[in-house]
Amino acid sequence: MSGANPYRGEAELRVAGDVVVLRPSFSALVAAEGELGPLFGLVERASEGRLALGEMVALFDHCSSGRAGAISREMIGEAVVEAGLAEATPVLRVLLGQILQGRG
Repeated sequence: MSGANPYRGEAELRVAGDVVVLRPSFSALVAAEGELGPLFGLVERASEGRLALGEMVALFDHCSSGRAGAISREMIGEAVVEAGLAEATPVLRVLLGQILQGRG
């Protein structure tokens, strides 16, 4: 899989030895919003340090629609736990920045 394109607001996450590109497309964000509630609330919770691990993983899951079929949400969650929040936070920051600013 090719790497993330920062000009498209993409980020990368290593899951089970594979690099997964997280692309905050319209359809991915609509699906995430359908599960997690309004995106602005998600951004607010993140800025206040109240974003739950499950919410972060759900956002990553929705934004990784082009990943290999064998990679599940549970595997994404395990990758986040394995890497730690210090590694996952910059990935989250890229996605939240895209939600707030767009590709401008």
